[in-house]
Parts: sequence; C-alpha cells; structure tokens
Amino acid sequence: MPVIKLGIDEAGKGPVIGPMCIAGVCATEEQENKLKILGVADSKKLSVKKREQLAVSIKKYATSWYIYEVEPKQIDDLRKIMTMNEIMVLCFSKVMEELSVSEGKAFNVVYLDAADVSEDRFARRVHEEYSKKFKSQADKIEYIAKHKADAISPAVSAASILAKARRDELIEEIKKKENVDFGSGYPSDPKTKQFLENYAKEHGDLPDYVRKSWKTAENLF
Repeated sequence: MPVIKLGIDEAGKGPVIGPMCIAGVCATEEQENKLKILGVADSKKLSVKKREQLAVSIKKYATSWYIYEVEPKQIDDLRKIMTMNEIMVLCFSKVMEELSVSEGKAFNVVYLDAADVSEDRFARRVHEEYSKKFKSQADKIEYIAKHKADAISPAVSAASILAKARRDELIEEIKKKENVDFGSGYPSDPKTKQFLENYAKEHGDLPDYVRKSWKTAENLF
C-alpha cells in the first residue's frame, strides 16, 4: 500500500479581520514530486496570481484536499473557553476528520505545520483530538509536526497555498460586498487600524467580519 501523506496548514491565524482557513492536502510521494516540479512552495513567498494558479494544479494532482473555514464569530466564541493553540488543534483535527469521512482511510502520515512552540506537543494533541472520533485509525498514523513545515514538505506547502488562496478570495469578497478597503486585515497594517477606528467611531461597534476578541478591536472601546 503506498504511503499517502496528509499535509495541513493554516492561513489567517493572526488577522483581526476575516476568517481563518485550514487546508489539508493528501498526496503520494509521486504526487508530491509533481507538485514540487510545478513550483509548490511556502505560500507567503508566492504572489497572489501564482498561488491562484498553483491552487488549480494542486486540486488536480492531489489525491484529495479539503479547506475548513472558521468565521470571526466562531473564533471569538471559542476564545472564551480555550486558547488559540487549542483552537488550532481542533481545526487541524477537523480537517483530518473531513478527509477521513469523505475518503475512508486516506492517509498514513500526517505532516502538520506546528501551531505551538512545542512541535511534539502539538502533534500529540492533534492525535488525541482525532482519536476521539477515529480511534482505530488514529493509532496507525504517523504524526509529524514542524515549525515552518510549509518550507519542508510539499504536501504542507500545497495546503498552505490552498488555505492562503481561499482566504484571499474570501477577503476580496468582503471588500466588494461592503465596498471598503481595509488593507490586509492584520493588526500591524496602518490601513486596517485606521479602518477599524473610523468604523468604531461612526457605528459604535464593529462589523461581523472583524474578530472582536482581538486586542486591536477591544482597545477601540
């Protein structure tokens, strides 16, 4: 039986505006090599256009893929009862669950972009969370978590690209629908901060596409 690796990565963990996307890509070694030849790499080092082009190829050549979208309100609600690292564990496990449900036992190795200072702890926690629903499968899978995994594993790079491309798409949809330009949506972006300040002054609140539990948002009130 060929080894199928599931690479998982996120986009949008830090922004104060917009959803977070967590993507998973299942690929054999042959498919990973194909993706590498196509130019799959860390999504942050690629242009928007290149990510869009690669996203199409990834969906075509991968064994399977899935993107989990988490809305700002969901993030705010979860942060009332758990840390952001615990939220990441839930989300990464959710991607595994979705691919398991739709594809059966579709992967033997899970390669995670570690969302914890301790790589081993993150891998262990995702394993434990996934075990709650897929106990028999969970213990047969090899779990690897690394910082900057999107620069190491083609499957994780592919997941990074799908997650980032989808988040970019969702951000553009918000901007068009609301007819606003709030910049990147990151707290460090002056354009984002100015937009939030202006909106708060005018409306006395913030829109639904803003994460109100972020310090940047809380400090406005």
